[in-house]
Amino acid sequence: MPVLTIGDAEIPYSLLRSDTATRARITVTPERVEIVVPTAATDAEIAGVLHRRRAWLFEQTSGMAERMAKSNAVRRFVSGAKIPYRGRLMRLRVEPCDDTLVSVAYRNGFLVGCPRSLAPASHDELIESALRLWLRKRLRQDVAELVRRHGEPNGLIPRGVRIKEQKHVWGSCGIDRVVSLNWQLVFAPRTVLEYAVVHELSHLRHRNHDRPFWGQVATILPDWEVRKAWLDQNEHVLMLRRIEPESVPG
Repeated sequence: MPVLTIGDAEIPYSLLRSDTATRARITVTPERVEIVVPTAATDAEIAGVLHRRRAWLFEQTSGMAERMAKSNAVRRFVSGAKIPYRGRLMRLRVEPCDDTLVSVAYRNGFLVGCPRSLAPASHDELIESALRLWLRKRLRQDVAELVRRHGEPNGLIPRGVRIKEQKHVWGSCGIDRVVSLNWQLVFAPRTVLEYAVVHELSHLRHRNHDRPFWGQVATILPDWEVRKAWLDQNEHVLMLRRIEPESVPG
């Protein structure tokens, strides 16, 4: 396999010639760098493409490696992949099945049934979608149980609870007394989810983060500061996503 050297970095890449390509294209994935060129491309033309894209290649390969190291990003949803759940990385096992829909079960790890009738190219997308649906349902059950445990005995009863996709907050409590929680809290340890639930329930009585508010939180969870610190320090790992390939024309 040819190698492109940029400073101290060595970037292996695969070179493919295509009868249908009209210009060069470079694609970077977590597993490989692929360069597709027209069949008639000369060595000089290929070298020119690599030279023009040296800075982009270095930025993409190093950035992708950094993102993989700092997050729970998944390269492929295949057997052996690690899926975050309740503060741990759990192993994924994918098995073919005769059903028409992707199924998800949990037995000390995730077991996914993937219909044989599905095109292989669609497996990652459909498995990811099924896992997200399963995880959101499980979080909804966990939150309902925590609301019963901490809300009712303390007179903190919301009008409703919603599990949402929230980009910048872990939860909110509206003036309509509806509590919303970020579905990605399913990736946090259960003690941290418990803190997030109690935090929002406490806003039913205290709208601001003033001393009485934190006092209310402390009456339910005396160690709330430890739980909050974990959430503040580990928010970058609370996600489930694939690292998408990056492409650029040569």
